Amino acid sequence: MTIRLPARTAVSCSALCVVGALALVPGPVAALGGAHTTATGSRVGTGSAHTGPTPSTANPPPAPPSSSSPPSLPSQPATPSTHATLDRPGTQVRLRAGAPGVPREMSARSWLVADADTGDVLAAHNAHLALPPASTLKALFALTVLPVLPPAVRHTVTEADLADIGPGSSLVGVRAGRTYRASDLWRGVFLNSGNDAVHVLAEMNGGWHATATQMQAKARSLGAHDTRVVSPDGYDMPGQVSSAYDLAVFGRAGLRNTDFVRYCATVRAKFPGDGWAYEIENTNRLLTGADGVAAYPGLIGIKNGSTSQAGSTLVAAARRGGHTLVVTVMDPQEGGRFAVYEEARALLDWGFGATGRVDPVGSLQPRPASPATAGPPAGARPGPGPAAAPPAGPSAPAGTAAGDSGGPGDALATAGTLAGAAALGGGAVALALRLHGRRSAPRP
Repeated sequence: MTIRLPARTAVSCSALCVVGALALVPGPVAALGGAHTTATGSRVGTGSAHTGPTPSTANPPPAPPSSSSPPSLPSQPATPSTHATLDRPGTQVRLRAGAPGVPREMSARSWLVADADTGDVLAAHNAHLALPPASTLKALFALTVLPVLPPAVRHTVTEADLADIGPGSSLVGVRAGRTYRASDLWRGVFLNSGNDAVHVLAEMNGGWHATATQMQAKARSLGAHDTRVVSPDGYDMPGQVSSAYDLAVFGRAGLRNTDFVRYCATVRAKFPGDGWAYEIENTNRLLTGADGVAAYPGLIGIKNGSTSQAGSTLVAAARRGGHTLVVTVMDPQEGGRFAVYEEARALLDWGFGATGRVDPVGSLQPRPASPATAGPPAGARPGPGPAAAPPAGPSAPAGTAAGDSGGPGDALATAGTLAGAAALGGGAVALALRLHGRRSAPRP
C-alpha cells in the first residue's frame, strides 16, 4: 500500500529531523561553517638571529622585568615594528624634520648608536651582522664574573692558570707564583686588555669552559642572541661572533655596575710587579687621547679590541647634557688603524645632536629568541629529556575545528548524535502519519 503525504507534511518532517540533529551536535561542529584555524608562526628578519612570534599590537606584551636596574636607566619595551627595523640590512634611521643626517664618513661593516638611559636605538647599520668581536667580548666577561669576585679577593697564580693563552695575545704581565687581588686583575683586563688576567680570573670563577658557558647564558638573559662565546678573552676562535647590537647591550648593562664603570673609565693605574708596581694605561684612545687621537669629552669607556680577523672594534659610552649614549663600531674598512675611534666620535657627536629629533629604530631591551636560534652554546651537550617541548595547548589538525581530537570519545559523540536525530525523525514521521490518517478517515 502506498501512503501519500501532502508536501507541507513532508517538509515539516524534514525540518523536525534537521532540528533534532542540530540540537544534539556539539557546538564546535555546528559552527564549522564559520571556524578559522590559525597557527602561531615566526617572522624571520633579514640578516638577524632574532626572530620570534609576532606579538599582538592590540594587546602588546609587558616590558621585561628590570628590578635590578637603577632609576637612572629606566627600561622601556621595544615595539615589534622597531625590532623589525633593526633586523634589516643597511643603515636604519628615522629622522624628524630638522634632524641631522647620519655621518657620511662611516666605513664600519656594522655600527650602532643608542640612548643608554632608555635603550632606544637612534640609528644603526647592519645591527645584527655576526662578526668576530675581539676584546670587546671582555665586556660580557666582566658582566658575568665581576659580581662573583669581589675586588679584595686574593689569588696566587699557578702555571695552570696561564696555560693555553693564545699566541700574540695582549698581556698585562701576570706571573705564576705571585699573589694578586681581583681588583688588580680587573684593571689588567680593562686597561691593558690582558688575556693573562682574563685566564686567571676565569680559573678563579670555576674554569675556562665553565666561564664560557656562563657568559653564553648571560648574553641570552640580556637578549643578546647574536653572540657565540668560545674564548672568554675575545681571542679569535672559529665560531666566536657577536654583533654591534649585542655589544651595545653589554655596554649598556655594564653602566649599571659601579665596579664595571670604575674600571673601564680608569685612564692609568699601577700593576703589581717584582717588589714594585709599574704603570699601565688604558688602550682606549678616545679615553686617553694617545697616539694622536683626541680624547672625547665626557667619555666613560667601555672597551676596545683588535685582532687579525675582527679588525678594530669598539664599544664606548659618553655623557653630555644629561644624556648618556652608547655606540658600537665594528671593523672600519677605511681610515687606517685608529679609524674606529674617529667613527665612534662621529656617531657620538651625531647622537647628542639627534637626541629628541629622531624616532627610535629599535631597542636594547631583551626580546625572546626564536626556537631556531635559542639553542645551547657552542660545545654544549644536549641534556636528558624530550627533544622538543610540547606545544602550549592542543592544536587542531587541518580541516577540523579547535577542540576536535578525533579520538574514541568523538566517535561515541557522533553515534549518539545520529541516534538522537533518527529517533526524532522517526517520531516526527509517526506523528505525521497519524495526523494524516485522522484527516483521511470518513467523517460520521
